[in-house]
Amino acid sequence: MLTDEVYTQTCKAIEELLNAERTGLRPVKLMVIGGSSSEIAGGVIGHNSTYELGEAVSRAALDMAKKHGFDAAFQCCEHLNRALIMERAAAEARGYETVCVVPQPKAGGALATSAWRAMTDPVAVLAVSADAGLDVGQTLIGMHLRRVAVPVRLSVDRIGEARVTAARTRPMLVGGERARYA
Repeated sequence: MLTDEVYTQTCKAIEELLNAERTGLRPVKLMVIGGSSSEIAGGVIGHNSTYELGEAVSRAALDMAKKHGFDAAFQCCEHLNRALIMERAAAEARGYETVCVVPQPKAGGALATSAWRAMTDPVAVLAVSADAGLDVGQTLIGMHLRRVAVPVRLSVDRIGEARVTAARTRPMLVGGERARYA
């Protein structure tokens, strides 16, 4: 079944992203996940939303977050200005501003809607500053990553039919050639 395959692919991609080894990468405390169920199904982003596929990705990400001890933020579509869905406790601990909206499959997307429904106390926030990101279907999550984003190449280059892009972040290197870095 496609949803089982999408769940498995998402778990594997997140495991690889968490285990990426590069000098200076930040530990993952917050991961942003963006995804297009239309792209996962082989269609064009925003034109054939499939709730079950969004649910497979959100369920996998929430299971991995619980297993590995990071918080997850799920990016909504452009109809909600790329707001993010996350647990209230995680948003409040980081001082994020909440907004009043509940995502729906056609206004927020299948991924954000299914994440909202699966969470204990979900809220929407305007922006986050995540340590890592998984973008399934070129949904453009970069605005929600800390500086400096470092691409991570995964063996999982597609989830369903959607292209996968992943990144971790590291602190900026400042000071030039005389500087020393920790």
